Amino acid sequence: MPFARRPGADAVRAVADAAPRSVWLDSPDRPDPLPPLAGPTRADLLVIGAGYTGLWTALMAKEEHPERDVVVVEGAQAGWAASGRNGGFCAASLTHGLANGIRRWPDELERLNELGRANLDSMQRDLERHQIECDFRRSGELDVATEDYQVLEMREFPKLAAKYGESVEFLERDEIQSLVHSPTYLAAIHDRDRVAVLDPARLAWGLRRACLHLGVRIFEMSPVDAIERRGAGLRATTSDGTIDAGRIALATNAFPPLLRRLSHFVVPVYDYAIATEPLTTDQWSSIGWTDGQGIGDSGNQFHYYRPTADGRIVFGGYDAIYYGSGAVGARFDQHRESFELLAEHFSQTFPQLAGVRFTHAWGGAIDTCSRFSAFWGTAYDGRLSYSLGYTGLGVAATRFGAQVMLDLLDGVESERTSLKMVSSKPLPFPPEPFRRIGINATRWSLDRADRREGRRNLWLKSLDAAGLGFDS
Repeated sequence: MPFARRPGADAVRAVADAAPRSVWLDSPDRPDPLPPLAGPTRADLLVIGAGYTGLWTALMAKEEHPERDVVVVEGAQAGWAASGRNGGFCAASLTHGLANGIRRWPDELERLNELGRANLDSMQRDLERHQIECDFRRSGELDVATEDYQVLEMREFPKLAAKYGESVEFLERDEIQSLVHSPTYLAAIHDRDRVAVLDPARLAWGLRRACLHLGVRIFEMSPVDAIERRGAGLRATTSDGTIDAGRIALATNAFPPLLRRLSHFVVPVYDYAIATEPLTTDQWSSIGWTDGQGIGDSGNQFHYYRPTADGRIVFGGYDAIYYGSGAVGARFDQHRESFELLAEHFSQTFPQLAGVRFTHAWGGAIDTCSRFSAFWGTAYDGRLSYSLGYTGLGVAATRFGAQVMLDLLDGVESERTSLKMVSSKPLPFPPEPFRRIGINATRWSLDRADRREGRRNLWLKSLDAAGLGFDS
């Protein structure tokens, strides 16, 4: 049965008192802000943005060349945006899943999968080496079918995955029900090792601490207003200071890019999530789920959910809202209709948890591009590099993206920079108002497909043929 389009009264009450903030960021362990930039300074490498991409870039740049003076500037606090608001899924995939990789880079997908797996393994070692405690657990992921047509598609998926070096398992209804009890589950694909879960805010805070320990200078509450050439290098300007740098790594995610050309390739799409109160032992027993896998369902408008270290369930996704004209801001972080709908869908998924309240409800912008996976490039004669467009699957992939940016800045010809995925760009989005009209038409069509056994209408087929798309 398709998920409800409207919430019931119980769902409305369940989220009525939810705190309007990320459960991950709402922690007594949140670090105090660092001072903003005041006056002029210089750096060998300036990193703009202290989310995952920027922090990994700074950390690896300093580790590789300890003598390099690395500065990070952040408009708010490290990890406050997408890096502290996501679901905490940490996937090996660099291509936003196998199907997207087959569609776009079939000839190099097996190698991309190998690189993605190696990146996740290396990330795990980095966390151990830098003693970053972020509840990292290699618990795997369940992709569950909630409609009969999805089951048919899943049965052949393990054979397809094996062709590209991935090992996954198809689970029949009784097998998935033995792992997690939900009346909506008809079958599942089980990826046992290529996905971890973690606390995303603690990951960002841990990377920040590791950077500071190595001597990286970080200035928070220092949004950059402009970049310009300055002699043989570049200058970045904030309201209270300037940084003259030989090289700049741009890691601004979904926020308005400091390179105008990038605004054609990325749109900020808002995603929403809710978190339950801590569940009792009896409540956990009623749903099983003892192995802590991340779970996602298989609709075009899909949900993602996972348990937390303190016994909650974070439940998000489904709605993906573009507010038009590249708009980003705190006013979009709360969307009561989305929270209530998520609560309704949660009750459909786990009716045995009737009466559970939600303590947190939040949203954030995803840097969405038309190919659903990161892209890279340079500007200012190679003095600046950028990496963005992760489309919601960047918790691990940002580490790989940071390595590519450093290769590009250092002029290194590596296996990474030789990839077609790295050397190519996504198709641009059309200008407004056609951009907003097109995205909203796509959202409507995806919802319709979910309610018509996956059948895609002419609009979606046209987007597929053009290499464009949209995903929640």
